[in-house]
Amino acid sequence: MQPIDKLGRPIRDLRISLTDRCNFRCTYCMPQEVFGPDYVFLPKDKILSDDEFLRLIDAFSQLGLEKIRLTGGEPLLRPGIVDLVERIASRHPSLDLSLTTNGARLRNAASVLKKAGLRRVNVSLDAISDGAFATMNGDRSKVQPVLDGLQAVLDANLEAKVNMVVKRGANEGEILPMARVFKKMGVPIRFIEYMDVGNTNQWKLDEVFTAEEILETIESEFSLQASEANYIGEVARRYEYSDGTGEIGIISSVTRPFCQDCHRSRISADGQLFTCLFASIGHDLKALLRSEMSDADLTRSISDIWLHRKDRYSEERASITGDARKVEMSFIGG
Repeated sequence: MQPIDKLGRPIRDLRISLTDRCNFRCTYCMPQEVFGPDYVFLPKDKILSDDEFLRLIDAFSQLGLEKIRLTGGEPLLRPGIVDLVERIASRHPSLDLSLTTNGARLRNAASVLKKAGLRRVNVSLDAISDGAFATMNGDRSKVQPVLDGLQAVLDANLEAKVNMVVKRGANEGEILPMARVFKKMGVPIRFIEYMDVGNTNQWKLDEVFTAEEILETIESEFSLQASEANYIGEVARRYEYSDGTGEIGIISSVTRPFCQDCHRSRISADGQLFTCLFASIGHDLKALLRSEMSDADLTRSISDIWLHRKDRYSEERASITGDARKVEMSFIGG
């Protein structure tokens, strides 16, 4: 059974936020003026347990699911993360299981995550110089521990990518330095337009350094060739270095939306299902999990939510008026 929504999109990719907490206060998703030391995060009993997440994965696996990405917040802050990865991998070995992290805890975690069954790691890193990195992450860390963690990922023979959000006036000067470093390391990098996810970051359109500008910046030093998409719905437009030493990707959800091919669903740490990264409200799966509902009825409920999905915010943002509230990035990852 594979539900197709009103725009003909199936479920293929599930993003699971394991925690709403992070060890950075990034300007992109957790600005320090909002998520300061007195911010009240979700209490433990409001967050789904491992067993509850596994039950949801079982349900989604009946609906054509192909990929799971564990996100946050910061997923490596969740106690027992390695055990959860092992349980998911052993229960659903055919699923492509990956994790997105800020990398601060990767050095000691990469090898055990690989043994547990993790396949890929995406490291969020918005600058390669400590000064620009501090601007982007609230001065919470240095770059080197993230690079050490990324090297641990490579040493563990895990696939790796780096994600860089580019914000005009903050870190566009880091595009070429980032490209140089990760080209040399042989790690693909995804440059991402600064998006209007959530409301706390006070996003403004004039802060978007566009995909076209990102590409022009990289091509000022490197020769690139456009690549074919790996699959329908791949959000990054990929380019290979002409000398054969790797690739980059550019994600342009602001200037070139890709809603028509979106097949991602997202579950927050407290069990809300969001059918769009820019959604304002979720569907309460936690209430279903903690009711007397059977596994079969849970699967049917999720299928029904997806069948009635019609969101395409990125394509419609220009026509939306008023203050449209959106879920914060810290609750649902990327």
